[in-house]
Amino acid sequence: MTELMEQSATTKITFPSLNLDPQILRAVEEEGYTEPTPIQIQAIPHVLASRDLMAMAQTGTGKTAAFTLPLLQRLLPHASSSVSPARHPIRALILAPTRELAIQVEESVKTYSRHVPLRSTVVYGGVDIKTQKPELMKGVEILVATPGRLLDHVESKNLMLNQVQVLILDEADRMLDMGFMPDLKRILTLLPKQRQTLLFSATFSDDIKKLAQDFLINPVTVEAERRNTAAENVKQSVLLVDQDNKFNVLADQIRSRDLKQVLVFTRTKVTAARVAKMLERDGIPSDAIHGDKTQQERIKALDAFKEGKIIALVATDVAARGLDIDQLPLVVNYELPPNAEDYVHRIGRTGRAGASGEALSLVDDKEERLLKDIEKLLKREFPRERAVFAPIAHASSSHRATRYSTPGHGKKTTPEEDWFLRPYEPSPVSAKVEEQPSIREEKPKKQIAALLSRPLVKP
Repeated sequence: MTELMEQSATTKITFPSLNLDPQILRAVEEEGYTEPTPIQIQAIPHVLASRDLMAMAQTGTGKTAAFTLPLLQRLLPHASSSVSPARHPIRALILAPTRELAIQVEESVKTYSRHVPLRSTVVYGGVDIKTQKPELMKGVEILVATPGRLLDHVESKNLMLNQVQVLILDEADRMLDMGFMPDLKRILTLLPKQRQTLLFSATFSDDIKKLAQDFLINPVTVEAERRNTAAENVKQSVLLVDQDNKFNVLADQIRSRDLKQVLVFTRTKVTAARVAKMLERDGIPSDAIHGDKTQQERIKALDAFKEGKIIALVATDVAARGLDIDQLPLVVNYELPPNAEDYVHRIGRTGRAGASGEALSLVDDKEERLLKDIEKLLKREFPRERAVFAPIAHASSSHRATRYSTPGHGKKTTPEEDWFLRPYEPSPVSAKVEEQPSIREEKPKKQIAALLSRPLVKP
């Protein structure tokens, strides 16, 4: 626990007490923030002191502002209103694992720097690289990027990284995953060795912590919450569901709760697209975002979700990090993630900034091991209910309902439900009709000559 955190127990810490410029504080106040969060209280002084840092905090607790605000403060001596690109070299590089997160981070940078002459932009894949070049050519002090697209611009000679003073890895556990390592190592060779490096994330495995030591020099570690935890204000529960009935239970949850917004996570792109189409056909406005969608399609779907034009947004883990949706009431794990730590990021889309939220997981028999991995990570057990799907007669177009019970405690069906659960038996009239021969006479089939593809043999 840092001295500032100890101080906060007796005195109230405010943003002005963190030694930030009045123009930066003005932007913070305009956003309605009055008190810094625990991760901001701990991280900002170390960033201002030019220390390398590993910062861990739950998603939705203000990590972006925890590095953006002190970064702007550090770059203020280089702020310039000159139109010359030479006066605006890239001095800070922020890397993010997904397009959505990169866009969100850059929006925060623009928000907090609105009153200071520091330029920023974002580059990511999925769009024409030529559309991003003009902004880079003007010169920017702060560049937010996904690794692959950053290297594309480097190869196209659209930017230089030889004056970078601060490197920030947002969601660093994913950035340091082996899938990102080749690109990351290449990017590091392009940066000055004398720089400040900051790693921010909601989760850090022990292996990732060891790996991070290769990029940091005498780092300070700060932790706003216990490692690998989910927000306490998010209610978490489990419905045990047969795989074939998952969609029925999902649609029933949305209808019975009269939800206006629900974020649904799947493991694969194919499942995300299929579930979104099935919901749409079932009368629930929906769309999907996943890696096969263009960035314009993903932005369009996300905007429609935020504006209330669609009720359900179905997504792969590409959306688990970077989606910031105010007052999102429910996150549904249609399928559990293969990596337990991704569960923390998924449910972090709800219960943000102190608001309450709920996370519901639909778990079939094959996912029991994944569920136990999540419970082991979070050191808790989830309450379980058994969802029993049964079609019943009602006015809805879906003609179904779902009953819930705790495992081992069945619920008796009503006579009406029993009637609908019985197998179909044809009536005597329909049986006679089926026994009658067809009144159409079949025409004799014509004989068609067949070509035999035997090789010709010379006599």
